[in-house]
Amino acid sequence: MNVEQCSPGPLTGLRILDLSRVLAGPVCTQLLGDLGAEVIKVEQPGKGDDTRCWGPPFVVDAQGRNTTESAYYLAANRNKRSLTIDLSVSDGQSLLRQLALRSDVVIENFKVGTMAKFNLDYNRLQDNHKELVYCSISGFGQDGPYAQRPGYDFLVQAMGGLMSLGGPVDAAPSKTGVAIADIMCGMYATVAIQAAIRHCDITGQGQYIDVALLDTQLAWLANVGSSYLLSGQKPERFGNGHPSIVPYDIFPVADGHMALAVGNDRQFSRLCQFIGAERLAQDTRFISNMLRVKHRQQLHPLLCERLIVKPSEYWIQGLNRLEVPCGPVNTVDQAFADPQVQHRKMVISIPYSDAAGGEIKMVANPLKFSATPVRYSLSPPKLGQDSDVVLQSVLGLDTEAIAKLREQGVI
Repeated sequence: MNVEQCSPGPLTGLRILDLSRVLAGPVCTQLLGDLGAEVIKVEQPGKGDDTRCWGPPFVVDAQGRNTTESAYYLAANRNKRSLTIDLSVSDGQSLLRQLALRSDVVIENFKVGTMAKFNLDYNRLQDNHKELVYCSISGFGQDGPYAQRPGYDFLVQAMGGLMSLGGPVDAAPSKTGVAIADIMCGMYATVAIQAAIRHCDITGQGQYIDVALLDTQLAWLANVGSSYLLSGQKPERFGNGHPSIVPYDIFPVADGHMALAVGNDRQFSRLCQFIGAERLAQDTRFISNMLRVKHRQQLHPLLCERLIVKPSEYWIQGLNRLEVPCGPVNTVDQAFADPQVQHRKMVISIPYSDAAGGEIKMVANPLKFSATPVRYSLSPPKLGQDSDVVLQSVLGLDTEAIAKLREQGVI
């Protein structure tokens, strides 16, 4: 899918001052930008967002050389403009204060207390901007015994219980393959910001939002967390299996593996019929999901011995015709090549002058709007590329004032 200029998005007219870096905050602000908000990404001069150098891979130019933008950075920073400001100097703090007072939303993920030290915290800013929505993203929240600790996705997956649920039953706990605690925290922050904007539209009053990786990690334990709170029993690790549904697992087949997700007794009966094991559907150990959960260790090998004799495509085509949920265990390249993924246009091409061919590919935003489609108007910015235009358009500074700030190292 090639990028085309889209109509205004549902958040067009909102200005987001983005003081975040790495992943949770940038995921949030990219999503807001995709939905039409103007996002000003503020970075430290000379260095910028840490993820710019988190590679390989990096964007490769026409001469085959690596540029300074990594795939990690690109993943969460489209639809933004980059402004560099030195926060450690008073003139830089003054510029940020002016930008904040001309923005609808401020998002930051600095160490707790840093914004207050710079006089850029919510309490100070809201005195002159009652409608301001201010969101702080941190590892452990703005208060509590861990508030001053740095928080990272890997650490939170371990502390929040998720890692104890991942990996084979007889192996060490395992993290997920992507930084899911960061990503989900960014998603929760996005929801909170939009709710606060709605509240402001009604009341004229902004508010402060405190979002923490550990809090959100616990929240999206979902049924696993609920099961523990209801029963008081520590959840077991089931590998690829499901604690409450059987069969719901990865099964070996003649050419590798396939995923099977049987959600009810009718589907189980159809599965048994198709694989030539009708007797399993009548077996008193397996006639209901509750019993199958109880006897999973007996059922699993019986299914394996049937499924291993034919390749995945045979089973997937036949079982899908019978409406038994199943699918391939795709590698990432196979997932992007999947006809459903291609039909849904989940890969976009964005113009990027430094890249060979003049464009880069990105994963598309999955939201489909009928009236206000997601926009892809800005490629991930190079460090500080928009400093002049932002200071001119938002603060009204002239070229002489901007040149002086640059000479002083403020921008």
